Amino acid sequence: MAPLIAPSILSADFARLADEAAAVRGADWLHVDVMDNHFVPNLTLGLPVVKSLLKATDIPLDCHLMITDPDRWAIGYAEAGAYNVTVHAEAVADPVAMAANLHAAGAKAGLSIKPGTALDDWLDALRHYDTFLVMTVEPGFGGQAFMPEMMEKVRRARNLVDTGHLRVMIQVDGGISADTIEQAAEAGADCFVAGSAVYSAKDPAAAVADLRASAARHGPGVA
Repeated sequence: MAPLIAPSILSADFARLADEAAAVRGADWLHVDVMDNHFVPNLTLGLPVVKSLLKATDIPLDCHLMITDPDRWAIGYAEAGAYNVTVHAEAVADPVAMAANLHAAGAKAGLSIKPGTALDDWLDALRHYDTFLVMTVEPGFGGQAFMPEMMEKVRRARNLVDTGHLRVMIQVDGGISADTIEQAAEAGADCFVAGSAVYSAKDPAAAVADLRASAARHGPGVA
C-alpha cells in the first residue's frame, strides 16, 4: 500500500485550526492528540474541538486518545465522525470490547503502545483492530527526539502482518521528520504521524508530499 501521512495538529496553531487543516491539503489523515493531563503530563483538546474540526475539513480525522478512561470517552469520538480512534493498551479495560464498540459506532479502531510496553503482550487483542500505533517517543509532548530502538517493534509487527498473523495498518508517531521517516519506512510502517516536520515548514502541503515520497522510496519491498 502507498504510505499515508497524518500531520499532527499538536504542532499547529490552536487559534487557527481550520486554517491549519486547510494548509495540509493532500494529507491522508489529520492526527488529533487528545491528552487529559492524567495518562500523560499534558492537556490538549477534547471532543468539542474535534466536532468543530470535522465541520472544517474533509481530511479524515485520526484521533489518538492519550487518556486514562478511554472506555468512557472513546465511543463519542467515533460517533462524532472520527475516521480512526486509537486507544492506549495501557489504559483500556477491555481492548476486545473496545474494538467492537468503535466499529459499531462507525470508526476504525486503533491500539497504541508506549515505548516501554511489549508488543507480544497485545497480539491477541490486536487481531480485533485496524491500526497499530507504535509510539516512537514517550507520549505527552510534540517535538521530542525519535527513538530508533522502537523500530524493532515495527519490524516485528510488519513480519506478523506479512505472514498473515495480524491484519493491521502499522502507524508510527513521534519525532517523524525527513531524517527519520526513512528508518520507519524501512522497518515496515504504513502510516506516519508528523507534527513539527509539517507545521514548521514554509509550505506544509509540500512537506506532506515530500514525506510521503520519502517513505515510498524506502518502504518494504523497495530495492
